[in-house]
Amino acid sequence: MNTAGHSTAKAPRGLELTPFRGLRYDPDRVGSLAAVTSPPYDVVVRPDGLHHLQSADPHNIVRLILPEADTPEARNAQAADTLRRWRAEGILTADPAPCLYVYEQRDGKGLVQRGIIGALRVSDPDERLVLPHEDVMPHIVADRADLMRATSANLEPLLLTYRGEGDDGGDGSATVTAALIERAAEQRPLLATTTEDGFHHRLWSVTDPADLTAIQRELAGHQALIADGHHRWATYRRLRAEHPSPGPWDHGLVLLVDTARYPLRVRAIHRLLHDLPVADALASLDGLFRVRRLDAPLAEAMDALGEAASTGNAFLLAGDGVFHLVDRPDPDLLARTVPADRPAAWRTLDATVLHATLLDHVWRVPDSPAHIAYIHDTAATVEKAERDGGTAVLMHPVHEDVVRDLARQGVTMPRKSTSFGPKPASGLVLRALDL
Repeated sequence: MNTAGHSTAKAPRGLELTPFRGLRYDPDRVGSLAAVTSPPYDVVVRPDGLHHLQSADPHNIVRLILPEADTPEARNAQAADTLRRWRAEGILTADPAPCLYVYEQRDGKGLVQRGIIGALRVSDPDERLVLPHEDVMPHIVADRADLMRATSANLEPLLLTYRGEGDDGGDGSATVTAALIERAAEQRPLLATTTEDGFHHRLWSVTDPADLTAIQRELAGHQALIADGHHRWATYRRLRAEHPSPGPWDHGLVLLVDTARYPLRVRAIHRLLHDLPVADALASLDGLFRVRRLDAPLAEAMDALGEAASTGNAFLLAGDGVFHLVDRPDPDLLARTVPADRPAAWRTLDATVLHATLLDHVWRVPDSPAHIAYIHDTAATVEKAERDGGTAVLMHPVHEDVVRDLARQGVTMPRKSTSFGPKPASGLVLRALDL
């Protein structure tokens, strides 16, 4: 029986987080838990990263979230067959009772992030409960929807944030959910593993009815911001509309993190312009931006970008063996190219200026996968640009408060504007819709 939709708490129509029977790897049936995990599907740098993960263990989660075959239909059928086989063979087994999960990540350098994994009711945009801050690309939503339909599963959790001291400011006091998370973290975990990026992961189950009710009641008073997973949330909404309600498609797998207690890191997502050589990109900027060549290593160049971005729009171009700091755009150029019908905080975003001014107007590069790749790793973006003869556009991150403020105004940022983290590892807990 699927428990999603049968809440143990009579909560108001707010965030509704429901226990579920998690599907998890049997540690005795795989080489190691670390070897079967993966970053989220859109962080894996294909094909190098995909093949690396596939070779780590024959049961790595990428065989479900990024299946390989000649056609989309064959890929999705392969993922569905793989999931059925792994369940039948006991590679993946369901936990005995519905629960919420406390999830912890540590990086060994002082960063600790803890949150709650559960099945969240999929709400409509006009409810203002789950706030997006970026636009989505329809072809990616369609791709994820096809995969979820084929597998009838949520294969990896979205990352959502909320402010535990109260979305209206609150008094900053400790919350019931925070206390339950801290108490769980003192117990023996269901699993513990360290992935190759150095992060330590631990997972606990929360099954006590009183604890579940307390968490649900508290979360019912909050909004959530989508930190990572806009396309999967849009997919949840599409699939909910396609299926009868009530039913398992009314809910989707999420990780909720209280950023009042555990602030996330916000990093930029960089762009790789496939068909634009650096020399051509720079020539187009003459008289429109200030351009300075930096003969410096990547770390120093990124520091220079951060300093320039503190006073205005700035970008770092790479691909020809050196770095080029691009800043101080011509005000008249911005006035002509940046839409004026949005808040000032949106009009001055680096991502806004990049897309509205540079990509659309100066470079005339279409925002499509054939022309632009979005890459999280800075060094990988530079290496690919140098290898392929394109231009890497390195970005400086936006502060979380700016993102949340725009989202509450209903204003979405250009897609792939931010990368919140640490992101939950894929493969630690899945949600099969037939459980």
